[in-house]
Amino acid sequence: MPPATSRFDATEQGLAATSRRHPGFPRPAATVVRLVKLLYKLTTDHGNERMREHGLTYAEYNVLMMIEASPDGAINPSQIADAASEKSANVTRLTQQLVDKGLVEREPSPHDRRMWLLRLTEAGRARVTALIPDISAVLLAYTRHLQADELEQLKRLLAKLLRGVEQAQ
Repeated sequence: MPPATSRFDATEQGLAATSRRHPGFPRPAATVVRLVKLLYKLTTDHGNERMREHGLTYAEYNVLMMIEASPDGAINPSQIADAASEKSANVTRLTQQLVDKGLVEREPSPHDRRMWLLRLTEAGRARVTALIPDISAVLLAYTRHLQADELEQLKRLLAKLLRGVEQAQ
């Protein structure tokens, strides 16, 4: 059972009540899913707050980081949509915002003239470089209560949970 937190207490109480009313209800599984959902919401809200200081949304930051992390420094919008589990329309909107901010440029794919590649501009690379210390501090703050082996175990368990969710769909 997770430590009591004011944000999670009501959810935990609700899951306990559901479990009492429905003995077959998988409360531990529901608790994990709800914790993941809460973590997503809190990190997204906090990410938006932090990125606002840099003139970005959290979603724009994620797109910048996906482009930055691509092996040859360029990625097509479909790859971003797949990796981020975003709709194509959202990726189009986000990339247009980043193009408008001068952080990303589009170029035709050398392999498929119908496809565009996205690449960081010099300003985009500078923005990513400026973001790394801030985002690194945030990530370390999020995980400061976990030992290295616990963090590794959590990573393995979440990856295992992800595989289960993907297979269930």
